[in-house]
Amino acid sequence: MEKITSKTKLAKIMKKKGAEDILKNNGVPCLTCPMVSFEVDSLKIGEICKVYGLNLAKILKELNGKSK
Repeated sequence: MEKITSKTKLAKIMKKKGAEDILKNNGVPCLTCPMVSFEVDSLKIGEICKVYGLNLAKILKELNGKSK
């Protein structure tokens, strides 16, 4: 998989093994949202982090397999 950036869509991230756990552990609420099935192809991780005040840099490091 190519490098995940702030513009990578949630649907693509969810295809990566272990991504769901990383997102859950970092407080990304979208995984349990009833609307996720409608928005998963348009939500970008950068936008999600901005809306919910999450640490984008930390999440990207973890998703890209770099140490915390």
